[in-house]
Amino acid sequence: MSAICASPNCGKETESSLKCPVCLKAGVSCVFCNQNCFRSSWTTHKAIHSAEDGAEEYNPFPNFNFTGELRPTYPLSPRRAIPKHIKLPDYAQAGKPISEIRDDRIGRIPVLTPKEITKIRKCAKVSREILDITASHIKPGVTTDELDAILHRECVKRNAYPSPLNYYNFPKSCCTSVNEVICHGIPDKTKLQDGDIVNLDVTIYYLGFHSDLNETYYVGDKAKCNPDIVRLVETTRESLDLAIQAVKPGIAFRDLGAIIEKHAHENNCSVVRTYCGHGCGALFHCQPNVPHYAKNKAVGIAKPGMVFTIEPMLNLGTFKDLQWPDNWTAVTQDGKFSAQFEHMLLVTEDGVEVLTARTETSPGGPIPRI
Repeated sequence: MSAICASPNCGKETESSLKCPVCLKAGVSCVFCNQNCFRSSWTTHKAIHSAEDGAEEYNPFPNFNFTGELRPTYPLSPRRAIPKHIKLPDYAQAGKPISEIRDDRIGRIPVLTPKEITKIRKCAKVSREILDITASHIKPGVTTDELDAILHRECVKRNAYPSPLNYYNFPKSCCTSVNEVICHGIPDKTKLQDGDIVNLDVTIYYLGFHSDLNETYYVGDKAKCNPDIVRLVETTRESLDLAIQAVKPGIAFRDLGAIIEKHAHENNCSVVRTYCGHGCGALFHCQPNVPHYAKNKAVGIAKPGMVFTIEPMLNLGTFKDLQWPDNWTAVTQDGKFSAQFEHMLLVTEDGVEVLTARTETSPGGPIPRI
């Protein structure tokens, strides 16, 4: 009987019986093609193992100089399965987005046909449904891995692939960024607490297209009573809305950053420079790049049929970031809170269409400043 190799760099079907001995003792069956697959994936694979001292939960990087109070809480849950009938992006098995890498050399901004626009609209609608259902479970005590499990289940229900899963070997189906985490937080056993904020970053692959969106949510009521946290979250939300209002045929992508930075600085927030908005469609990430700070060098002019994201990340302190040893989680260098909002947009003949717009029943939403 064949199984899928557990190495994130392989993902091929195999009839091998080679299993991880640590997982075997814990009752987790992970099969590898051969010793090469096992050894090459060890750094990633061992994250699902329990602590050597028997502790149920542990910090995998005890010697790292964390900038804030948040800590990763391992072990990670095993990689979630994808049914065979779901269409996969090209990186789903081996972890490398070959089509995206090739497209980077061209530097072309895609313009979608009417038929493609119809499909990406459907994809965006499904991604909004999935984000809203997942976000409705946010409350003190829930773990970020539980949110990931809910999202994964909702994707599978709709025959959609959760785009982050195995993208450059990312181990989970969405990103959950808590408090000082700017982006790319890995869902784990961390329990959300009253007073936290959490960003859910959701991308799905459906009908041959990706749809990307995210929102930051208050956890419990304590965060809603903190003037600085509310100022950060609402300023970030507003900066995205202001940038969207300016999108129309003829605008230079580089001009959007000035709009965002102006509103951020007026509200005493800083703008992250390391990460940017991007083209999205048949590829998870493509041209154009859309930086969120002023005086950037982004290339391109908006034309009808182009689809891209704007996703500003604002911080209460410094704009500078730092990465945890998991090679994904980006945090603020001073440990102060960060917030992010993202929409996927379609340039129309006379303006813009927000493909991932909130609905009347979407959880979260703006609250009055204190």
